[in-house]
Amino acid sequence: MDRTHQDAAAALLLGARRDFQRLTALPDDCQPDNEADAYGIQDRFVAQMLAEHGGEIVGYKAGCTNVTAQQQLGLSSPFAGPLCSFFVMTSPAVISSDAGFMRMMEAEIGFRLDRDLPDTGSPYTAQTVRPALGSAFGAIEVVDSRYRDWTTAGAPQLIADNVCTGFWLYGEESTDFSHIDLANHPVQVYRNGVRAEQGNSANVLGNPLNVAAWLANHLISRGSCLESGQLITTGTMIAVNGAEKGDNVAADFGALGRVEVNFI
Repeated sequence: MDRTHQDAAAALLLGARRDFQRLTALPDDCQPDNEADAYGIQDRFVAQMLAEHGGEIVGYKAGCTNVTAQQQLGLSSPFAGPLCSFFVMTSPAVISSDAGFMRMMEAEIGFRLDRDLPDTGSPYTAQTVRPALGSAFGAIEVVDSRYRDWTTAGAPQLIADNVCTGFWLYGEESTDFSHIDLANHPVQVYRNGVRAEQGNSANVLGNPLNVAAWLANHLISRGSCLESGQLITTGTMIAVNGAEKGDNVAADFGALGRVEVNFI
């Protein structure tokens, strides 16, 4: 797919986001059918959003880090997209219920890097990426999609749509998390004070550090790298569907704190 068609697809996604409309699918002549085209559209979609909203890329998110979800979408690995400053918030956050369609809440573990992770010639692993992570925290991704039915849109179209990003908020950062078993860390998610779901960090490739390593390697494969100061988030430990106007959703990560969002 040439750049003209990628730009056209990105413009359609931006228009759908701006005008609060949903697409059945991207048109055939600019619909990606592979990951290379999908990430090319994503690059242009993100650039167009930044040009319209201002701000900058402050980090990256990994999605589809659960093997079952990958199988449902026909993937053999996660996918990723930038975190843009205009949809990143700190907890507690307030979001308009009119700002998206889905409002699916995903409880996630995130990190802030305190050093770059450049191409060294060898793939990163959980062990080699860990020293670069300066802090850890709980987070909630508010998932949204520009497609009427994201479950049938297919992975390339979801990647193009910046992997279904609505909003993302994160809690207080902990620089001392060496005592936390990241391969087996629980989260409890509450809706209006009532526990709705519980999950575990093992749901994301067995350990969020595995996701951090995957994300570092993914960016290198695309000619970039994770950089000091950037935020990363590692995919859903558990999801709560369909928050509504007036709802309070809180994710309690225990030693990693509490993250909270109110919909008005």
